[in-house]
Amino acid sequence: MTAIAVEKTRTPSPRPAGRTTAPIPMTRVVGVELRKMFDTRSGFWLMASIVITAVLASAAVVLFAPDDAVTYNNFAAAIGVPMTIILPIVAILSVTSEWSQRSGLTTFTLVPNRGRVMAAKGVATVLVAIVSIGVAFGVGAVGNLIGSTVNGTDTVWDMESTQLWAIPLANVLGMLLGFAFGLLLRSSAAAIVAYLVYALVLPPLAELLSATQSWFADVRPWVDFNYAHAVLFDQTPSAEQWANLATSTGLWLVLPLVAGMVLLRRAEVK
Repeated sequence: MTAIAVEKTRTPSPRPAGRTTAPIPMTRVVGVELRKMFDTRSGFWLMASIVITAVLASAAVVLFAPDDAVTYNNFAAAIGVPMTIILPIVAILSVTSEWSQRSGLTTFTLVPNRGRVMAAKGVATVLVAIVSIGVAFGVGAVGNLIGSTVNGTDTVWDMESTQLWAIPLANVLGMLLGFAFGLLLRSSAAAIVAYLVYALVLPPLAELLSATQSWFADVRPWVDFNYAHAVLFDQTPSAEQWANLATSTGLWLVLPLVAGMVLLRRAEVK
C-alpha cells in the first residue's frame, strides 16, 4: 500500500522543451539577396555592362567633346544615362528570378514571410543604386582629370552640391520603379519589356502629346514620372516640382508596389 501511495503522489517529470529556431536575421537575408543579384550570368553581365559603358562614355567625352564641354558634370551625365537604363533591369531580375529560375519555392520555404523577402530585395536594390552612383561619380572624376590633361585644359568641377544627393535619389527611384515592375508582373520578359516601353517609348509620345494638346501639357508634370523624375538630374527641384514628383511617384511607383505585394501574397509558388 505504501508503494502504491508513493507512486500516486509522485509528480510527473516535465516534458522536454521543444526546440525553437531563431529567425534568420534581416541582414543575412539582405546579404543573400545582394549575392543573388550577381551570381547569375544575366546579373553578372548586366553589372559588367555598366562598367563597360561607363568607360566607353568617358572615352567618348574625352575624344569627341569640345574642350569647353570636358567638365565633371558632363562626364557624370554621360556615365549616368546608361546606368539609369540598365540598373532597373537588375532590380527587375532580382524579383522575377524567383519565378523564371524556379527558386521561389526554396526562398519562401527558408523565409516563409514573403513580405520580409521582398523587403530584403528592396533594401538590396537601394544599396546597389547608391553604390552604383558612387561608382559613376568616381569614374567621372577620373575621366575629368584624364580629359583635361589630354586636352590641355583646366579641370572643371562644375557639379552643384545639391546634385550630390539629388542624383542618387533619382537613381534610387529609377531602380525602385524597375523593382515595382518586377513585383507586379513577376515575369522577366514581361517586366523588362514593360520597363523598356516606359523608358524609351513613352517619353517621345508624351512629348508629342504635350506639344499638340494643351490640356496634357498642364497635366503632364503631375502624371508623367519620367518628366518629373528627370528634374533631379538637372536642377534643384522647386516646391511645385517636388509636388509633381510626389504625385507621379505615387501613380507609377507606390500603386504598382502595393498591387504587386497583394498579388504576391495570393500567388502560388511552384
